[in-house]
Amino acid sequence: MIALQVNGKRVELDQAIPLLAYLEQLGVNPRAVAVEHNGEIIERASYASVTLSDGDQVEIVRMVGGG
Repeated sequence: MIALQVNGKRVELDQAIPLLAYLEQLGVNPRAVAVEHNGEIIERASYASVTLSDGDQVEIVRMVGGG
């Protein structure tokens, strides 16, 4: 079991998971969000290569259009 912070809330997962798989698990379109992982903004092309591990801090921000 691992624990991490996602948008300020504690989240427990069975094991480390790739960021892209976690977004899919949440039902989030990876092209519609920006992600910060441990204080660093992650480029969309790198989502599949970033693994969420115990103690990580993640911020997921949805893009909102408007006028």
